[in-house]
Order: sequence, then structure tokens, then C-alpha cells
Amino acid sequence: MNKRIQTFNEFYPYYLKEHQDPTCRKLHFTGTGLVFFILGASIITGNLIWLASIPLVGYGFAWVGHFFFEKNKPATFKYPLFSLISDFRLFFDLLTRNEKFNPEN
Repeated sequence: MNKRIQTFNEFYPYYLKEHQDPTCRKLHFTGTGLVFFILGASIITGNLIWLASIPLVGYGFAWVGHFFFEKNKPATFKYPLFSLISDFRLFFDLLTRNEKFNPEN
């Protein structure tokens, strides 16, 4: 019987394990970066209609990474909040080099 993950501290190592493919990580990084760009541009320009594209951009890049490169199901389907938080954490971990785009190296 699979035990459901209860805390973010339990979830993040699982999330990293599900993100071992370098292309998947690059796609996640790109999608999350674009989310921040869209958010900032929407606020600066006052054109909030662009906010509607955030889920498509954020999830689109990530799901392409999972379905075509990682070949697994996105954790979003089972753990939506932990997965969203982990997307942002991985983005900043990659940005600050606490994680590598190619975890094998």
C-alpha cells in the first residue's frame, strides 16, 4: 500500500526524483521563468489579461518535459499544491546552482 506524502519536506525529494532528465528540468525552468516574466509584464503594463496564460505556459512546458522526456506523470495530478511550490523551489535552486540541470553530473 502506498502511503500518501503528508509534508513538503517529504515531497521535495520525491519531486526531485521525478525530475532527473536534463531536458525536463530545462523545460520546467523555462516555463517557470516565463511565468514570472508574464506576471511582471502584466503588472507593469496593467494588462492583466495576460495572467490567463500563466497556467498554460507554466504547465505546458512542464508537461512536455514529463510526457516526452521524463516519461512519467506530473506530480501535479496527485499533489497539486506541493508540486506548484516545488516548481518554484526547483526554479530558484537551479538559478542559484543548488541543483544542477543535469543531476547525473
